[in-house]
Amino acid sequence: MTLLSDKQQQILEIIGAHLRDHRRPPTNREIGGAMAMSSTGHVDYHLGVLEKRGVIVRESNTARGVRLTGVGEEFLGLVEAHVPPTAIGARGQARTVRVPIHGRIAAGAPIEAISDPADAIEVGTDLASDDCYALRVRGTSMIEDLIADGDIVIIRPAETAANGETVVALVTGPGASERGDATLKRFYREGNMVRLQPANQAMAPIYVAASDLTVQGKVVALIRRI
Repeated sequence: MTLLSDKQQQILEIIGAHLRDHRRPPTNREIGGAMAMSSTGHVDYHLGVLEKRGVIVRESNTARGVRLTGVGEEFLGLVEAHVPPTAIGARGQARTVRVPIHGRIAAGAPIEAISDPADAIEVGTDLASDDCYALRVRGTSMIEDLIADGDIVIIRPAETAANGETVVALVTGPGASERGDATLKRFYREGNMVRLQPANQAMAPIYVAASDLTVQGKVVALIRRI
């Protein structure tokens, strides 16, 4: 296992905690603030050491360009995580975020999403960030991905997706309603078309012209009442 100084280990743990809590890497200034280090140059030095030791990689010209490698993730799994003050409430409880529920989403044929501004849930920051929203699932087309009718999915807004990711897709064009129809499916781009793939062997995929489809977000968590 890679050996790190106490300060480098603490920085690595801060990066891991920030990724869990905010779904994005911290900036050098945020790392310095969590460690009470006034100089971002000192932070940059230690990040350089971490990069040389193979626990992180950094993208140039990007404020949030820090990424954990497999070695870094393994290291974090073997140490007690340092949790920054921003992740802890005044009484020592894990911080929560209020996630608005923007109506229901079809896990079947596309339907129009219907919103209730008063509908919301409180979830931990390990499940959602401040920009996330939630949708109630209607239908069973994603049942083989363990997304069932009546479940709530947490969505992180996004305009693009990689093949295989589960997305909220807005379908427009012929046959769609005036504002478009929303559906929950796995996304696959195939030339000028997009295949919206259900996770249910009894259901056929939906093929849509790429110009008639907008990705609105990606599924990051699932909530189910039992």
